[in-house]
Amino acid sequence: MSKVRYNENKTIVNNIKEGLKKTGGYCPCKRDRTEENKCMCKEFREQIDDEMFEGYCHCMLYYKEK
Repeated sequence: MSKVRYNENKTIVNNIKEGLKKTGGYCPCKRDRTEENKCMCKEFREQIDDEMFEGYCHCMLYYKEK
């Protein structure tokens, strides 16, 4: 079973969380303010579902372990 956790770098986590507050919960790293870019974005949710994927989400807030 995979595990999703925050990035170990607290500075990155704090910066992204601040960005999320400013954007109303949309990924601060993505231009379009669409439902699929709401944190946790569709791209990363799909990566979580991929058994072979291990790594960070686009904005580096979350890390998925295998």
